[in-house]
Amino acid sequence: MTLIRDICEPDAAAWRRLWAAYNDFYETAVPIDVTELTLRRLLDPTSAMIGRIAEREGCIAGFSVSVLHESSWTSSPSCYLEDLFVDPTIRGAGVGRALVQDLVDLGRARGWARLYWHTQADNERARRLYDSFVEADTFVRYRVTL
Repeated sequence: MTLIRDICEPDAAAWRRLWAAYNDFYETAVPIDVTELTLRRLLDPTSAMIGRIAEREGCIAGFSVSVLHESSWTSSPSCYLEDLFVDPTIRGAGVGRALVQDLVDLGRARGWARLYWHTQADNERARRLYDSFVEADTFVRYRVTL
């Protein structure tokens, strides 16, 4: 069984380990000061960032990082699922599905207008999971690094 819950201070070392693996997966590196700031935001209940942990058999098996924000298209907040990662040694066990479903359930309970995310076009495993929740739309993402 997978338990999904808010991240808490004792999860920090396990989260950092999974965060590093997530960065490796995407062949990128987030500076340590940004990683630590992200972790502090996730642990801060007043932050717009939401950190959720998947716990399986007493071990941290995955996480999601989301950002709650206002929208010009809705009167209720929207939630952007920015990061989702499952320990590669247990993929296929339903942890990723549980993390997404957790946000769907939280959003319904808290009155969010929408939950949205994106992934790389060639991330087939993740896309199979995501397609089981909703069909991808036709939008193309643009990003200017400043």
